[in-house]
Amino acid sequence: MTTARILDFIKTRRPEGPCLVVDLEVVRDNYHAFEHALPNSSIYYAVKANPAPEILSLLASLGSNFDCASVAEIQMALDAGATADRISYGNTIKKERDISRAFELGVGLFAVDSHEEVEKIARAAPGSRVFCRVLTDGEGAEWPLSRKFGCVPQMAVDVLVYAHQLGLESHGVSFHVGSQMLNLDAWDAALSDAKRVFSSLAKQGIHLKMVNMGGGFPTKYLRDIPSAEAYGQAIDAALRTHFGNQIPQTIIEPGRGMVGNAGVIKAEVVLVSRKSDNDNHRWVYLDIGKFGGLAETMDEAIRYPIRTERDQDEMQPCVLAGPTCDSADVLYEKNMYPLPVSLTIGDEVLIEGTGAYTTTYSAVAFNGFEPLKAYVI
Repeated sequence: MTTARILDFIKTRRPEGPCLVVDLEVVRDNYHAFEHALPNSSIYYAVKANPAPEILSLLASLGSNFDCASVAEIQMALDAGATADRISYGNTIKKERDISRAFELGVGLFAVDSHEEVEKIARAAPGSRVFCRVLTDGEGAEWPLSRKFGCVPQMAVDVLVYAHQLGLESHGVSFHVGSQMLNLDAWDAALSDAKRVFSSLAKQGIHLKMVNMGGGFPTKYLRDIPSAEAYGQAIDAALRTHFGNQIPQTIIEPGRGMVGNAGVIKAEVVLVSRKSDNDNHRWVYLDIGKFGGLAETMDEAIRYPIRTERDQDEMQPCVLAGPTCDSADVLYEKNMYPLPVSLTIGDEVLIEGTGAYTTTYSAVAFNGFEPLKAYVI
């Protein structure tokens, strides 16, 4: 959403070029909403969503833990004031030397999804706690996750037994229901799988302690979304259904849900044109596209709310594209985007809900365009 603080910043500062403006007050409110919705779960902010130092410092001061995908992100969390015991190395695909460096920095909690990854951790971070990621189907997610991460529940059992045999602490299981998950029941099946893994290992004398319930918490784009409280109630009910009175420690990893609605991208119309004299549809080109930070428009998966000063005028669908010399840099074509007929070259547009997965997706210098600038207020 575009807050008054963001609008005032854009109006008074007049930043040049496309840029992201993030309102920290919204991030603070989101953190407290998650804390209230799931009071018994530890919050591990997914740093990859937006690693701006100001965001990490705020969250560290509020008591957040951090889910990191690389040594660089671990260092960012430490620099923001987090201690190593508040960091999870949540990527299941890690170089052994990176595991070793994380271990040197004091990190002792690692994600795995294969026997081979367990072997690396046993060598590079002996005695550490590991949790195994279980595959989910992702049905109901607007940005579903592929089969790149995780393994089937039975393999998770085998992986955690192997970890125990190699001297690691088999600590728990994790799953991710898919990003921008709008189905409140998505956690139910995943927690059922988690419970089966817990029970299978208990029979072998290995008692897991933790379920990492991942992210998936949405931000509002064009469609309404359930509240954090609604997710909390659904997840709490599923935990009680499957674990009864023996509910384990739980972790959640909000990323998009923590920062998505805190950011707005200011962009500019570069060109409005048609492909033939009798073409019914305009092409509207912005100074930002897939390579400038809007990568999640891939397959038109995420549809951002776009506001202009001409929104009271007649609206017609158009093809919306970015500025680069790459034919893939088209944001919305199959499902065209309604924009004012009066929209013209030089007009400013505000792309809402862009606080997550924009700056970090921005190319360094594709076509010579600068990476997306960001301001945190």
